[in-house]
Amino acid sequence: MTTESRPMKVIDPYPPVPPPGQDDLPYDDGEPMDTPRHRQQMNLLIDTLADAWADRDDVFVGGDMFVYYSMLQTKQNDFRGPDVFVVLGAIPQSQRRRKSWVVWEENGKLPDLVIELTSPTTERVDHGEKKRIYEQVWHLPEYFCFDPDTKRLEGWRLEGTAFVRIDPLPNGDLPSRVLALHLGIRDGCVREDETQWLRWIDPATGQALPTEAERRSAETARADAETARADAEAARANAEAARADALAREIDALKRRIAGEE
Repeated sequence: MTTESRPMKVIDPYPPVPPPGQDDLPYDDGEPMDTPRHRQQMNLLIDTLADAWADRDDVFVGGDMFVYYSMLQTKQNDFRGPDVFVVLGAIPQSQRRRKSWVVWEENGKLPDLVIELTSPTTERVDHGEKKRIYEQVWHLPEYFCFDPDTKRLEGWRLEGTAFVRIDPLPNGDLPSRVLALHLGIRDGCVREDETQWLRWIDPATGQALPTEAERRSAETARADAETARADAEAARANAEAARADALAREIDALKRRIAGEE
């Protein structure tokens, strides 16, 4: 009597492991930015662009958060995220809450534009290793560096497989083809720090994308101007009414005088 042999079930000692997600990966290195001005500059760029494009759900504007682009990187933990980055064609923010930008959770989408806020302690990395990664690994369309203290602004655009320096406009602004905006240095006051700030510039108007405080100030100024115009119009109307009343009294007096003479 023979016994039919059954195939033995082999258990894979190394089953496929799903890649880590943003809940499994570090998203904050706990290191503050170089100076409060660097932090304010980062927030200024992020907030004004996010507010200006609030009606676009497919745009993600992030900063000071990790960008994970390879499994090797997650193991070596050798790269920190950009200070400011913009992703076009992103998964709608209404469908995703992000601690980090994890490329394999974002349909393979990498940032389209990056801004690094440089300092003496980061300039070598920003112009060296980070620039190499953005150019050769990410194939980043546009990369900008700005030093909030020295006010040095530089930009590169990917042409083929290599970065090419972006030539400044006559006023010193750098154009971004990716966002159809300019980056320019303008005087301003942010949290009582009055200096020159890097701003997103609307090329159609030449004006910086406003902060919430600037919008409120502009709205107040417009309301005040409208009130002043209304007051001036009321004053003109009152003056005209007064002149009409005076003329009517003169005519009435003249009529009475003529009637008395007759």
